Amino acid sequence: MDVKHSVKTGLCFGLTSATITTLGLMVGLHSGTGEKLAVIGGVLTIAIADAFSDALGIHMCEESENVHSGKEVWEATVATFFAKFFFALTFAVPVFLFELSTAVIVSILWGLTILALLSYAVARQQQKVKAWKVIAEHLGVAVAVITLAHLVGDCIKDVFGN
Repeated sequence: MDVKHSVKTGLCFGLTSATITTLGLMVGLHSGTGEKLAVIGGVLTIAIADAFSDALGIHMCEESENVHSGKEVWEATVATFFAKFFFALTFAVPVFLFELSTAVIVSILWGLTILALLSYAVARQQQKVKAWKVIAEHLGVAVAVITLAHLVGDCIKDVFGN
C-alpha cells in the first residue's frame, strides 16, 4: 500500500518534530530542574501547543507551494497534528513508570530508535542513498539537540538554582 504524499509529509514531519522537540525539552528540564512535574508539564505542553503549531506550519507551507489541492493540504495538516500529538505523549509514559533520570534515558533510547527507523524507511525510498548515512545524519542532529538542551539546563540551574 502506497501512502499518499500529503499523509507521508505529515507523518514524517510530526514524528521527527515530536522526537527532537520533546527530547530536547525533557532533557533540558531534567537537567535544569530535576522535577518530574516540570518534565510532565513540558511534554503535555509540547503535545498540545507544538502539535497545533507544527500542523499550522505544514498547512501554510503546503498552501504556499501552490501545487496541492485543498484536500491534500488538510490531509498533511491533520497527519502532522496527530503524529506530533500522539507521539509526543508517548514520551510521558516512561516518566510515569520510572524515576526521572531513568525515564529520560528510556525516552532518549525510544526517540532515537524511532528516528532511526523512520530515517531508514525514508532512505529506502530514495535511490543511490546509503541508509546508514541518512540515519547517522538524523541521529547526529538529535544527539546535538539533546546535548545542547542538557547544557542549557545545567547553565539555567547554575544561574537560577537555589
